[in-house]
Amino acid sequence: MNLVIGAFTIGLILSLLSLGMLISFRMIRFTDITVDGSLTLGAAITAVLIAAGWSPLLATMVAFVAGMLAGSVTGLLYTRFKIQEILSGILVMTALYSVNLRIMGRSNVPLLDTATVSLPLQHLLSQMTDGERYILLFGWQVPVVDMAAFLSSLLLCAVFAWMLSRFLQTHFGTVLRATGNNVQMVRAQGINNNMMVVFSLALSNGLVALSGALLAQYQGFADVQMGIGMMVWGLASIIIGEALVGKSGIGIAIAGTIFGTILFRLLIAIALRWGLNPNDLKLVTALFVFLALVAPRWFKFVHVKINKKSKHA
Repeated sequence: MNLVIGAFTIGLILSLLSLGMLISFRMIRFTDITVDGSLTLGAAITAVLIAAGWSPLLATMVAFVAGMLAGSVTGLLYTRFKIQEILSGILVMTALYSVNLRIMGRSNVPLLDTATVSLPLQHLLSQMTDGERYILLFGWQVPVVDMAAFLSSLLLCAVFAWMLSRFLQTHFGTVLRATGNNVQMVRAQGINNNMMVVFSLALSNGLVALSGALLAQYQGFADVQMGIGMMVWGLASIIIGEALVGKSGIGIAIAGTIFGTILFRLLIAIALRWGLNPNDLKLVTALFVFLALVAPRWFKFVHVKINKKSKHA
């Protein structure tokens, strides 16, 4: 049960990363590599501020704003300086590596015996269980700390997913989505599409940095290399989510992205429990992404073949 709770908690935290990539990768069709740096940026800022005595919630919000600034820089490099989108993300991601080291002052900042955003919920659960360290869930004993982290992650994920869904259905959100589908139409309406790109990347990386902030608090540390490969993780989650629920609407796409992230994390957790060497984790992640990309086409190909055979029969 602890494996499942932990996988669900990390899945919910990383779903904010996937939602950020849903905006950049799917809605405005922008391949943003800034993600690998902005996740670490959120974790670094949160760890340093909490260690300095700041409120965990305030530190998390500062990380969100910092992520928005990083995304804005990528957008400005692309729109103002006409640098290719991939190269813009690479430049900012590379710069963020040094920025993150400057913020932390070293490669790793521990968060042992410090407050987190789940601490109030942890105190509430402790009061409900009369100070017990474990809570009974479906016949299994789950540590109160882990249960509080899971519930707080679920609450934050639900709130931000709902806010994002409502925002994308407003007039401004509709224009944002239209920017990725038909730039000419957006320009014809007198809307500055470059401004929409910058804002979209800012919002995207803000959510990514928020995910990094929550991940650092859950894992108990921030590391300068914790963002490596996270773009692939988000991409895999989006593709798995689309395979699960399709692309029929904004709410469905957001829900599918969250479900895809959780499922992907469960698959990784099961692989690790079965004896997967942690050093092979990135390789296995890449294989999962490959399968997620190829499987839908393969199934479609098989389905067409079966239909052709049935018609000839």
